[in-house]
Amino acid sequence: MSSEQNPAPNPADTAEARAAGRPRRLTYAAVLAALEGVVLAVGGLWVLVLGLTGDPDDRQQAVTLGITLVVLALLPLLAARGLLLRRGWSRGPAVITQIMALPIAYNLLKADSMAIPAGIALAVVAVAALVLLVNGETTRALGIKGPGRAE
Repeated sequence: MSSEQNPAPNPADTAEARAAGRPRRLTYAAVLAALEGVVLAVGGLWVLVLGLTGDPDDRQQAVTLGITLVVLALLPLLAARGLLLRRGWSRGPAVITQIMALPIAYNLLKADSMAIPAGIALAVVAVAALVLLVNGETTRALGIKGPGRAE
């Protein structure tokens, strides 16, 4: 076949088609994952800047924590991008991120400080994202087949 008979698809058309075929629940899950990634990155940069410019008890520990948080932010951000593009692999990292967020939320809730509202917000986001990620509509949109359905 020549290229005249089988024209290459317009990239804008395929992106619009993907967005049109993407369920809202998948979009919401991607937004929540991206939100967590952005919050982690901003928190990591904040700790890093304070560690470098402030007077921390242990500068090396503050810098290490800041870098670690920024690197950890990549997991939910990559997962969110994959979810938006309807990639099946992206659900795993997104679910792992939410499962890791639950014990952190619990520890924030046990704190006797201003961290309690942050723990509540994190718990709500993590549970909501988990519910959206394991939903049947989301699973079908990502092309994930259940056990015994490998066809």
